[in-house]
Amino acid sequence: MRSKPLIVLTIVAAPAGAVSACNTSEGLGQDVENTGEALEEEAED
Repeated sequence: MRSKPLIVLTIVAAPAGAVSACNTSEGLGQDVENTGEALEEEAED
């Protein structure tokens, strides 16, 4: 069950990273897409 804390950390940290890392709605969309892909990969493991 090591992946559960990682998923929670990703969900909590992603919005903060998305807000600070992008200046446009396109950048925010890309950040959200990347977060979703990371969550999918974790769920598959």
